[in-house]
Amino acid sequence: MNAEPRPYAPISCEFHDLLETRATTRAVSAVVFRNDAGDVERRDAVITDVYARDGREFLVLGTGETFRLDRLLEIDGEKLADY
Repeated sequence: MNAEPRPYAPISCEFHDLLETRATTRAVSAVVFRNDAGDVERRDAVITDVYARDGREFLVLGTGETFRLDRLLEIDGEKLADY
């Protein structure tokens, strides 16, 4: 994980529940997020964990990548902005 230049912004509880459900089912999900440079990326991967540390929440993919939940844009077509 890289140092984050901006403060963490918590995501909605409903979207967090969606992530937890995807992690439980271990199904491949289409994950769209902003990388450290601010560019949009997409991964088709299993969500293996959702956890909190030091007041921030993180998503872990089966690819081994970990990033903050406030970098998410959408999961399987469900847009964070709609929650």
